Amino acid sequence: MAINPSIITRDLDKISDQTGNLYESIHIISQRAKQISSTMKEELNNKLSEFASTVDNLEEVFENKEQIEISKFYERMPKPTTLAMEEFLEEKLYYRYPDETIEE
Repeated sequence: MAINPSIITRDLDKISDQTGNLYESIHIISQRAKQISSTMKEELNNKLSEFASTVDNLEEVFENKEQIEISKFYERMPKPTTLAMEEFLEEKLYYRYPDETIEE
């Protein structure tokens, strides 16, 4: 998925076309962005946990080049909101409305 990480102007009509409501579309996109963000954070923490040291002494802490490269890789990745927006516009997201129960 080739995504442009720079800021671009979005057509609000295209965003609201799928749901018929701009705010519903934004809500769906934001929920997906939260999912992507938590997944990315979990992956990063798992990779960085390999480099964690149990020593609290500052003199023994050193910079690990692999750890720095991993961090830089994640910093260069597109933001979760950008990924979620692209998935939504390409109609790759599945969403549904919860069943509404009528209480009598």
